[in-house]
Amino acid sequence: MLINHIRTGLRSLRKNKGFTAINILGLSLGLATCLLIVFYVMDELSYDRYNSKAERIFRVDTDIRFGGHASSSAAAEPPLAEAIKSNFPEVEKTLRLRPAAYSFSGRFYVRKGNENIRENDLIFTESALFNLFTLPMVEGDPSTALNDPHTAVITESAARKYFNRTNVLGEDLLINDTSSYRITGVMKDMNAQSHFRYALFLSSSTLPEFHDDNWYNGGWNTYLLLKPGTDIKKLEAGIQKLTDEHVGDLFTKTENYFRHNLTALPSIHLYSARDQELAKNGSIQYIYIFSAIALFILLIACVNFMNLSTARSANRAREVGVRKVLGSARSWLITQFLTESILVVFSSTLVALLLAWMLLPFFNQLAAKELAFTTHSLTWLLPALFAIVLVVGVQAGSYPAFFLSAFQPIDVLKGKIAKGFKGSFLRSFLVVFQFAISIFLIIGTLVIYRQLNYIHSKSLGYDRSQVLVIKNVNVLGQQAQLLKQELKQLSGVQNATLSGFLPTGEVRQGTALFNTPVVDAKQIVKTEFWAVDEDYVNT
Repeated sequence: MLINHIRTGLRSLRKNKGFTAINILGLSLGLATCLLIVFYVMDELSYDRYNSKAERIFRVDTDIRFGGHASSSAAAEPPLAEAIKSNFPEVEKTLRLRPAAYSFSGRFYVRKGNENIRENDLIFTESALFNLFTLPMVEGDPSTALNDPHTAVITESAARKYFNRTNVLGEDLLINDTSSYRITGVMKDMNAQSHFRYALFLSSSTLPEFHDDNWYNGGWNTYLLLKPGTDIKKLEAGIQKLTDEHVGDLFTKTENYFRHNLTALPSIHLYSARDQELAKNGSIQYIYIFSAIALFILLIACVNFMNLSTARSANRAREVGVRKVLGSARSWLITQFLTESILVVFSSTLVALLLAWMLLPFFNQLAAKELAFTTHSLTWLLPALFAIVLVVGVQAGSYPAFFLSAFQPIDVLKGKIAKGFKGSFLRSFLVVFQFAISIFLIIGTLVIYRQLNYIHSKSLGYDRSQVLVIKNVNVLGQQAQLLKQELKQLSGVQNATLSGFLPTGEVRQGTALFNTPVVDAKQIVKTEFWAVDEDYVNT
C-alpha cells in the first residue's frame, strides 16, 4: 500500500511541475539557511566538551571591588593554586596558565634561520596541562614534559612552521634572541572547539613570577581538576575563607570584597566575558538570538509551503469527491496527501543539504569558524533531518489531508466547498503570520546594519585613514628614535610618535592612585599608565 501511495504521489507532483518546483525551491532555501545556523549553534554549544574530564574541570575566577570600582577577572593570584591543592583533598590536580600577552611587552619572536617570526600563540604552563585537558602527545612524556625550566611542547603545525617537519624532539627554540627552550614534546593541534588555542607551551617554572607569593598580584589562569562527587558550593566557600586569611582587613572588614568563584569548563565559552580571558569567548545571548532566527526562517519556509498546499487544495476538492465516490476510504486519502507532502519535504531536504555544503566555506569566512560535515556532525544531523521531514511534511500536508478528506462527495462534486476557499481564515492567518515574521526580521537586520555602520563611521577625533601604525619597532632598540626622526622628515608625514599604547589597542597597564599617604579605599582613583613621548597627543 505504501508503495502505491508513493507512486501516486510522484505522479501527482510530476503533473504539477510548477507547484512542485516552487515548493521545493522555497523550502530548500529556508532549510539550508536554518541548517547553517544550526551548525553554528551546535559548534558553540560543544566548546571544550571534547575533554574527557570536562565535567570535573573548573576555573578559578576573581571578583574585586575596591574604592567603589568593581572588576571581574578570569585569572587569579600566583600562590592560590598551591594553597588550594594543600588545603582541599577533593582537588585532584591544579593548573596555572600565563599567556605571553600578560607580560609588559607581550611580544615574542621565534628564530627560524636568519629571521625572527612574531609568535602570538604562546603560553607558559606546566605538565599538569596534560592531566586536565585531552591534548594527545605525539612525541614526549606528557607527565614530565614541562617540569624543568626552559622546556617547551609545541603542536605539529608549529613544528612544521619552524622546522618544516614534526619529529623535532630535542631541538631548541630560540625566543627573542635571548632564551633557548628545549623541545620535550610534540602534540597534536588543539581542537578548534576550545576556549583557548595555543601552538607553543613553555614551562612556567622559567618565569621569575612562577614563585611569586603575593596575594595581590593576578595574571595566572588557574584550573582545578576535582574528584567525582565534589560539592562545588562547599569548595567555593572553603576557597573564599582561605582567601580572606591572606588579603587582610582592607577587603574583609570594609565594603570592599575580594572573591573567588568557580566556573565549569563547558560554561566558559558562552557564559564568561571577564578580563584576562585566554581568548575571545562567545555569548549565550547570541545562541538564543540565532536559534530564534533559525526557527523563524524555518517557520516562514513551512508557512509558505503550507500556503501553497492550501491554495492548491481547492483544486483537489473535486479529486477527493471522485475518489470517495469510487470507494476510497478517508484513511487512504489522508495517507495519500501526507505522503505527497513528505515527498516534497524529503526532496527539499536533499537540495538543502547540497546548498548548505556548497555555502559552508563562505559561511565559515563570515562566522570565523571551521565548520565541516564530519562523522560526528552526522550523529545529530541525520536524526534532526529525519524529524524535520516528518514534522514539516505532516504539518504542511495536514490541511488537505484532514480537512478535504472529511468532505461529503455530493457537496464537493456540486462545487459548494470550493467557494469557501476564497475566504479561508486559515490561509489569511498564515499569510499574515508569514509577513509579520518577515517584517520583524527585516527590521532587525536594518537596525543591526545601521548600528554597525555607525560604529564604522563614528568620528574618533582624528582621521584614522591618515594615521598609520608601524608595529614591532621595539626590535630596533635605541635606533627607534632615529627611525622616528627620519620618518618626520618625509614630505607626506605631518607628525610621528613612539608608544606601546594605542588609543584603540588592547595593551593596557592599569593601577590605583591614592591622594593620601595612608591607603584609604574611599580615596582610590583607578587609572591607566601609558608610556608615550612628547609627540603622542599631537599625532
